[in-house]
Amino acid sequence: MTKAIVVRANGGPEVLKLEDITVGNPGPGEIKLKQNAMGVNFIDTYFRTGLYKAAPAAGFPAGVFIPGQEGVGLVEAVGPGVTDIKEGDRVAYGNGPTGGYAESRLIPASSVVKVPAGLKDESVAGMMLRGLTVWYLIRALYVVKPGDTVLFHAAAGGVGLIFCQWAKHLGATVIGTVGSEDKAKIAKAAGCDHTILYKQEDWVAKVKQLTGGKGVPVVYDGVGKDTFAGGLDCLSRRGIMCTFGNASGPVPAMEPAILAGKGSLFLTRPRLGDYIAQREDHVRAADELFDVVVKGHVKIDVGQSYPLEKAAQAHIDLESRNTTGSTILVV
Repeated sequence: MTKAIVVRANGGPEVLKLEDITVGNPGPGEIKLKQNAMGVNFIDTYFRTGLYKAAPAAGFPAGVFIPGQEGVGLVEAVGPGVTDIKEGDRVAYGNGPTGGYAESRLIPASSVVKVPAGLKDESVAGMMLRGLTVWYLIRALYVVKPGDTVLFHAAAGGVGLIFCQWAKHLGATVIGTVGSEDKAKIAKAAGCDHTILYKQEDWVAKVKQLTGGKGVPVVYDGVGKDTFAGGLDCLSRRGIMCTFGNASGPVPAMEPAILAGKGSLFLTRPRLGDYIAQREDHVRAADELFDVVVKGHVKIDVGQSYPLEKAAQAHIDLESRNTTGSTILVV
């Protein structure tokens, strides 16, 4: 038997229950992974509440699932047809499938990548989903170049801190919104050039001021409802609004003509999976992420660590905006 956090009905953090489950042998194309640490992300709360529909856990009825999209550990066994991963390899994943909140799990071999020496499990667990997300935001969706000025909402969060460091390494000027003076200090330490207290300041006016009235070529918005409309007004002509998360709730419906009136803007609602769907893209993304971390250009801030059985508290703290950096579970 292995311990896992099981959700039997959608709801608040209280539906996250520790249970004993049985993990079988890996099937064709699968590996069995003994996990050491797992990441906690906002997307996990979307599955928990039912905003996103989760696939059922193996052996459980529909609607019953184990949350978690990222983790790191050692391969215990490999199934038929797996040739590039062997027992004893240290591997990690950052794009699911769900099932991460567990001591041990089965996962497709195609979903994991090998982890280089020199990286601690805690850091890896706190960087995979967030780091791969930042990779596609600044290396694929919009290729950040030296001299670019970009706007990132929630710059002191887990994704934000990685973003600020990586974008700064690429030569960009980063404008970041934050919720408090303490978070502003954290974002600045990560390379954010200009922090804006979005609850206290007219952040749209501030972005225009910082860019000489031009606006920015791209807005990265993982907050959603509270910041989307203002973000459109921060864009330069033909700018890109990238809404990649819903921390404050889903973005309301809008008429496409609004984009034309604000400068022929582009709007995208991307998913990590569509940027690493091909194995070669997945490996390239992970290699580039590991490279900037190993070389010290990006430091992973694990702000909070909880034992597996405290997953509910981790969700409470995350949704209350009482966290900074990455949040992980350990076993």
